[in-house]
Amino acid sequence: MDLGLKDKNLLITGGSSGIGKGIATVLAQEGVNLAIASRNPDPQAIQELRRYGTKVVAIHADVSKQTQAVGMVKEAIEELGHLDFYVNNAAWAWHQPVTKIDSESWYNTLNTNLTGAMWACQTVSRHMIKRGKGGGIVIISSTCKYTVGYTETAYRVSKFGLEALLQNLAAELAPFGIRVNMVTPGHYVTRLTSWDRIDRAKTELFRDKYIPMRRFGKPVEVGSAVAFLLSEVMSSYVTGADIAVDGGMHLQPVNILTDEEIRAFNEES
Repeated sequence: MDLGLKDKNLLITGGSSGIGKGIATVLAQEGVNLAIASRNPDPQAIQELRRYGTKVVAIHADVSKQTQAVGMVKEAIEELGHLDFYVNNAAWAWHQPVTKIDSESWYNTLNTNLTGAMWACQTVSRHMIKRGKGGGIVIISSTCKYTVGYTETAYRVSKFGLEALLQNLAAELAPFGIRVNMVTPGHYVTRLTSWDRIDRAKTELFRDKYIPMRRFGKPVEVGSAVAFLLSEVMSSYVTGADIAVDGGMHLQPVNILTDEEIRAFNEES
C-alpha cells in the first residue's frame, strides 16, 4: 500500500543508530528524504540509508543544548527546503537511585530527553504553521512510564514530561492540520542492550517473564508504527495518541526487589 510518504521531508534525532536508525530505515524505504541529527552521526548508517534512493543529510547537534536543538531544525530546513515531519527520538539515561542522584545526571537527562524535545518541537511547529500545509510530529517514549524501574527516576520523569508535551502540542496544533502522536517502545535489540553488555541469562529470563510475545523488538518495528502515524492515508484522524510497540511488556506488573537489594544500591560506596 502506498502510504503517501514519498518525497516528504523529515528530521529525526538520534537517527543513525538503534531505534532511530530503524525508524529512518523504514521511512527511507517509503521514499522520505531524511535529515539525521545526532551528536555523532554514523557515516556508515548515513550511507546505508542513501541506498534507498532518497536524500539523506547528517546534522551534528546536541539536543540537550537549546541553541543546538533550535539550530538543527533550521539547518534541516535549509538542507531539505522544508519539513513535513519531525520525529523526536534522541534520549539517554543515567541510572541512579534517588539517594544518589547528582545535579549533572539529573539535568543531563531532562535536558536531553525533555527540554530538547520542547525546543525542537516548538521550532518545528512554528515552521509548519508558517508553511500552512500541516505536518506530522512523532515523539518516541518508553515503557518505563508504565512500571517503576529502580534507579530510573530522572529518566522516568523525563518520559512523563513528554506525555504532557504531547498532549499540549496535539491540542494546540490541531487547528493547523499538524498531527502529534507518540510511539512507546519496550525492550529492543540495540547496541545498548547487546549480549556483550548485559548478562545473557538474565536478559533471556527477563524476556520470557515480562514480555508476553516472548521476544525482543526489532528497531524497524518502531519504524512501521511511526510510518503509520505520519501517513495521512493511514491515520489522518489520529492525534494525541500513544501506541505501545512492546510485545505486551506494558501489561506486566513492576518487578519488586528485595529489601536487601534495595539497601545494596543505596548504601554509601
